[in-house]
Amino acid sequence: MNAEFWHSRWQEKRIGFNQSAVNQLLINYFKQLNLPTGSRVFVPLCGKSIDMAWLAAQGYDVVGVELVETAVQEFFTEQNISPTVHQHVDNSAIKYYQGQLSGQTITLWVADIFALSSEDIGSVKAVYDKAALIALPENMRTKYSEHIRKISGHAPQFIITLTYDQSKKAGPPFSISSEQIQQYYGDNYHISELTSEPTSIGSAPELMVTEHVWLLK
Repeated sequence: MNAEFWHSRWQEKRIGFNQSAVNQLLINYFKQLNLPTGSRVFVPLCGKSIDMAWLAAQGYDVVGVELVETAVQEFFTEQNISPTVHQHVDNSAIKYYQGQLSGQTITLWVADIFALSSEDIGSVKAVYDKAALIALPENMRTKYSEHIRKISGHAPQFIITLTYDQSKKAGPPFSISSEQIQQYYGDNYHISELTSEPTSIGSAPELMVTEHVWLLK
């Protein structure tokens, strides 16, 4: 599960994980965070998710991180935004795209998320993780969860995960149990499961899959 894997997926357009509609669980439950209008929301491993446009339409600024530059470019193209492009002040290999949507600022970094600091991300009031944790193999998740906690300034998190019989399908997306959520986050957050609902994975429609929404505060 390295950078080349994700670059290949985007190059070959094998991006079934990218949804054409806003996630309904985001629409139904994100308000549980009680964020004031104008708050800044962090979206790790954001791809070109239309969920970011929905967040902007609700009055939130968005800062995302994506490894594949094509995904970032396609987001702005599909939203009819002409972004400005800025180089990282200390690392010329890292850049970010920035534009306005629904009166809000969207800033998308093109970078390995582990290369960014809290100073790069800036102050955020919440983390929206729909496709990051479930995209990572088990041996990367503890490092990831700790890094997100640090660079977000311990901001509350809204996380969507999946559970299914992992023996019947190789990830990503990976199945993540409630015990694993406790393992990754329990020492630093109060964890609430807001809902769990049946869903499906496009590449394995025969699987019984459940989608879970977690609120971490």
